[in-house]
Amino acid sequence: MPFINLRNVESRELLPGFSVKMIHSEKMTLAYWDIKAGSVLPEHSHPHEQIAAQVISGEFELILGGESKIMKPGDVAVIPSNVVHSGRAITDCQLLDAFSPVREDYL
Repeated sequence: MPFINLRNVESRELLPGFSVKMIHSEKMTLAYWDIKAGSVLPEHSHPHEQIAAQVISGEFELILGGESKIMKPGDVAVIPSNVVHSGRAITDCQLLDAFSPVREDYL
């Protein structure tokens, strides 16, 4: 299906305060996040490359390889495979993440 409207994609809460709509292609996954202020993303890593925390609205603190940055609209982070990262929503926010290869654990 080449055209998708996000209004027609089911939202799931994967972590407390983290709701997501996922789009999967053959080789990548896009994740559209709605995150409530104060919600915490625990420290983790994964084998997927990730273009992360493209902030659409709000503010999100991202800790990547021990370095912290307050991400604001227009900010983007690139997370290589297996790099430890975590974060928390400073305000209610919307983020877009891209993963390659597909996040099969999110199917």
